[in-house]
Amino acid sequence: MKYACIVLRNTKNRLSSVRYPGVVDAFLSGGVPMEEVALLPYDCASALTSAITRLRCDCDGIFLVCDRVLCPSAKEAVSACAGQPFTEDFLLETPECLFGVFPANEAGESAVRNEAISRVDKRRGKRYSSIVIRTVGAPAEKLRAAVTAAREVCGDKLDFNIEEHFSDARLEVIYDSETPKMLADEVTRILATRLEDYAYAMEDVALAQRLFDVLKLHRMKISTAESFTGGGIGRRIVEIPGASALFYEGLNTYDNGSKEERLGVSAYTLKSHGAVSDEVAYEMAAGLIEQGHCDVAVATTGIAGPKSDNTDKPVGLCYIAVGTKEKVRVYRFHLDGDREKITETAINLALFLTYQEIK
Repeated sequence: MKYACIVLRNTKNRLSSVRYPGVVDAFLSGGVPMEEVALLPYDCASALTSAITRLRCDCDGIFLVCDRVLCPSAKEAVSACAGQPFTEDFLLETPECLFGVFPANEAGESAVRNEAISRVDKRRGKRYSSIVIRTVGAPAEKLRAAVTAAREVCGDKLDFNIEEHFSDARLEVIYDSETPKMLADEVTRILATRLEDYAYAMEDVALAQRLFDVLKLHRMKISTAESFTGGGIGRRIVEIPGASALFYEGLNTYDNGSKEERLGVSAYTLKSHGAVSDEVAYEMAAGLIEQGHCDVAVATTGIAGPKSDNTDKPVGLCYIAVGTKEKVRVYRFHLDGDREKITETAINLALFLTYQEIK
């Protein structure tokens, strides 16, 4: 069975974009790969009609993705081609083909997972499941080696997909209802063993949510002291509902004076080692712990670029400190990429290292 996706976008506005990958990935997670993804202008009805007519000849499913405001007109176009109206919010089913129109947002992704996938499974008479492992900081060769080892056991009976976003990787294994449970379990064991040092979840859960759950489990409060990450760690935590119960404070101690006044970092340390150093990161985290308001503290200092800090230290150098009342550990990294990549990667590493410290 083949499936295709049509993305409708405003080609006349260079600032307009349709964030369709989330919807496509939701289909992929349910074992529904797209044989073709066509990008069409939203205001060309003839091009859309032609695409649907062509694709329905050999596709069991055709799914449109567009901005929410365009969904009604997209449904009208699909109905005209299918010869019948939509009787459901997102789906229109004929004996020959399953059509769908989804907004390019979280509601569309949810509709795919909760409605479209089950309908596709019913039509093809086969249900798909997945194994998801989430990791941070795993080198590309480690991820490839883990997948290679798993493939040696399962052959081509399972499909593997890897997504990575600023060092936060999502490894997904998709298998159908005919796959022996023992085989799926063995693949899970291989991946979990090979990626043990980098894994934070054996389910599809966000990194910040995982840290939140562990903090809640241990009834711990957290504080952050951020320099070059500019509050990104704290932002990711407070995006989780209920964060007020465990997030004490987040300080953006960007200036050296702030590090001294708010965290107790010594002027001597700053002068002798520089703001971007193991010693300063240590004192930043220790300063939060010594204030007595939190059980765990995370601190960052680094050089995100595009230029260095007037020293011989390179862009991408950063230190992340994670402290508890018992100890403070400092981790050194030299990250590649532009300012955004360096900063966002450091945020993910800080969340992961904090999780590792208290799990």
